[in-house]
Amino acid sequence: MALDMSTFVGTLRYDDLPHDLLRVLRRSFVDTMGVAAIGSTTEMSHIARRGALAVFGAGTGGNARMLMDGRMVSPAGAAMAGAFLVDSVDAHDGTTPNKGHAGSAVFPAVIAVADTLLSQGVRMTGRQLAEWLAIAYEVSYRAGQVQHATCPDYHTSGSWTAVGVATAVARMLGLDNTQIRHAAGIAEYHGPRSQMMRCIDFPTMVRDGVGWGAPSGVTAAYLAREGFTGAPALTCEGDGAAPFLSDLGERWLTVEDTHYKLYPCCRWAHPSIDAVRDLMRDHSLHHEQIASVEIRTFSYAIRLAGYEPKSLDEFSYAIAFPVATMIVRGKLGPAELAKETLDDPAILRLSRATRLIDDPELTAKSIQKRWAAVTLITVDGRRIEGAPRTPRGDRDMELSDSEISEKFYNFAGEILGPKRAQALEELAANFDRLDTQDVSHLLDLCLTPTK
Repeated sequence: MALDMSTFVGTLRYDDLPHDLLRVLRRSFVDTMGVAAIGSTTEMSHIARRGALAVFGAGTGGNARMLMDGRMVSPAGAAMAGAFLVDSVDAHDGTTPNKGHAGSAVFPAVIAVADTLLSQGVRMTGRQLAEWLAIAYEVSYRAGQVQHATCPDYHTSGSWTAVGVATAVARMLGLDNTQIRHAAGIAEYHGPRSQMMRCIDFPTMVRDGVGWGAPSGVTAAYLAREGFTGAPALTCEGDGAAPFLSDLGERWLTVEDTHYKLYPCCRWAHPSIDAVRDLMRDHSLHHEQIASVEIRTFSYAIRLAGYEPKSLDEFSYAIAFPVATMIVRGKLGPAELAKETLDDPAILRLSRATRLIDDPELTAKSIQKRWAAVTLITVDGRRIEGAPRTPRGDRDMELSDSEISEKFYNFAGEILGPKRAQALEELAANFDRLDTQDVSHLLDLCLTPTK
């Protein structure tokens, strides 16, 4: 029988978690920490951490170390800094039906509160970490789908991950069912209802809202612990939520809907990037042979900024420039995030020669998946057309464990150093099997400063 949200949060046990769910959580742990490592090098993450130090000093709730940094702030401050850090490189896991991301809020928040509890002498195992992460992901995904179905605007991931984080942290703090309900309601009410398309149209460091979704959820749980009220959360209770919660505890959206990214930019650009990668390889083309590019895709993707991005934020929410980068360099990795890449004349030539076409048929199809079709026009007048396609990383074209591992080392290897990177990957990939001592070691690897 399906459970109501507060009962699900309060009673979930490790033995209730299916193997496929644990596999997703292990993969997401590795993947998110790789993104966190490279995120620690960005200007955005440095600004966020300075902000956390300025306004989120530790209080009676305890201390938490900031992700990949080590300096102490409050649990909410560490969640904020960590979420902005991960979100500063748009390569973390996501969920297509919600048009957003959970891991970028969930991991920084859960790790921050876990670090606080450990510093207070609370012992925890990897099995408990799995319970908390499973709650945070599943409630986030459910809340997000309710919100998309009942709200007229397209809100950022921070709005619905705030609810998932709040319920997970409520469980971490040992709150009862009534307090869990209030934590969810507080987080939903005070979480960031930021409009996603504003950042698509005008890319800045506000990104996907998780930088405020994560601390909003953490704060909500601590407020509920002290007696603050906020129930009900309309994304978790009531007529609008009921259809999306009817199989809670029986079916796992976290398993069905989590995808992984190969490239550090908006996933809406990924089918086009995959397409040009394959067309260039299959036809043995060099970028100097390409005169122009046509991309037919769905309407939201057309609004991605991106012919001449001037910052990492504009690159992250671009389509023409990342596609041109793949044509010229054959890859999109850490080197392509360097500022010098934005001035590459070969890439700029092709980016400026890219035409985006709003395709009604692909828009209609881009509900559960994201579709695009690319045509390369060569300097001698040939049109090389690719079939409409969706991006790799979804369940029907999922990345292998070895590909996620390769991505982790590509992003984190140099920044963390080989010894730390290997230890972090091994523990993260087996986090739910760890005893108390190894959980502490895993958190140390996540929270110690990078180079």
